[in-house]
Amino acid sequence: MKKLAIIGANEFQDPLIEKAKQMGYETHVFAWAAGDVGERTADVFHPISITEKEAIWQVCRDVGAGACCSIGSDLAVHTVNFIQRKLGNPCNPEITDTVATDKYEMRRALQAAGVPCPAFLRVSAVPDEKALAGMGWPLIVKPADRSGSRGIFRVENYGQLAEAVPQSIEQSFQKRAVIEQFIPGPEYSCESVSFAGEHHILALTKKYTTGAPHFIETGHAEPSDIPPDAERTVRTQVAAALDALHIRYGASHAEFKLTDGGQARIIEIGARMGGDCIGSDLVYLSTGVDFMAAVIDTAWGRAPDLTVKRTPRRAEIRFIFTQEDVKAMERARRTAPESVWRAVYDGRAGEAVTDSSNRHGYWITEGAAL
Repeated sequence: MKKLAIIGANEFQDPLIEKAKQMGYETHVFAWAAGDVGERTADVFHPISITEKEAIWQVCRDVGAGACCSIGSDLAVHTVNFIQRKLGNPCNPEITDTVATDKYEMRRALQAAGVPCPAFLRVSAVPDEKALAGMGWPLIVKPADRSGSRGIFRVENYGQLAEAVPQSIEQSFQKRAVIEQFIPGPEYSCESVSFAGEHHILALTKKYTTGAPHFIETGHAEPSDIPPDAERTVRTQVAAALDALHIRYGASHAEFKLTDGGQARIIEIGARMGGDCIGSDLVYLSTGVDFMAAVIDTAWGRAPDLTVKRTPRRAEIRFIFTQEDVKAMERARRTAPESVWRAVYDGRAGEAVTDSSNRHGYWITEGAAL
């Protein structure tokens, strides 16, 4: 039996583990032992941090793993590509490890390629106000290298900036923050898979957030409400951005705002599936394309199978913050149980939610056929 290394064991990685097993692979899963579901569903669980690339490579070599993948983690991107290169599998070049996970380097790469994006500044301390000349207010402050809405702030003036920057820096692995222009407009993401530099855009996703100051995702829906004319522009700009970041293989998740004129402004791109069950569930429900199987295929150096496997339906995920959210989930399960694809709740609704990692659960629904 062929052996597949999977980086990460949490709930959002678990569908990938199950998919790989369905496809006939023996799954070797790597993560800290923290009681996550993937520790139990893996064929073999290895309690090694996902950042310990050399240790993971030693195990992969010893057990004879033939490919490596992950789905929703920026931190895992470095390790996945490291292992794939060691195995001699087609994968993204080393520069992608940096430009697809460091928001400052990403901005520089997009800017150099002429891809429209916000004005930006990297800082390791609160900057002098003169350094912000021409950027205007409000501004967004975020860690240079984190995901999951951690350490993100919208600031309206310099006084707020002085409070936000240290908090964003604290959340950053490299202890740096990026300050960028705030782009008004609705938020979306684009879900793609690439093979040998050819980009296959699978879905456009509408994003719902708490808004300022932290912009924590409250839900996602596919298909989006982007008009057809604007969608063509989005597809062109996303493809250009993927080229700028040298993304040639595997999944990608491009977040962007849509201006009043129908132009996309790239916020950031991950060389991975979108988290929040976007890649693992919503794309499959809304397009019928098995995105996870496509990611596994590309990890093995095979062109992805993009055939439609089921009737596409409208798909949505909503996250649990409050008891009202719990009631809405239970109402859906009671009145339209056939529409509830999956529901997860940790029993703690009402406790503070500071970023996407400590929301209290979610439910995914599928609606009318498209």
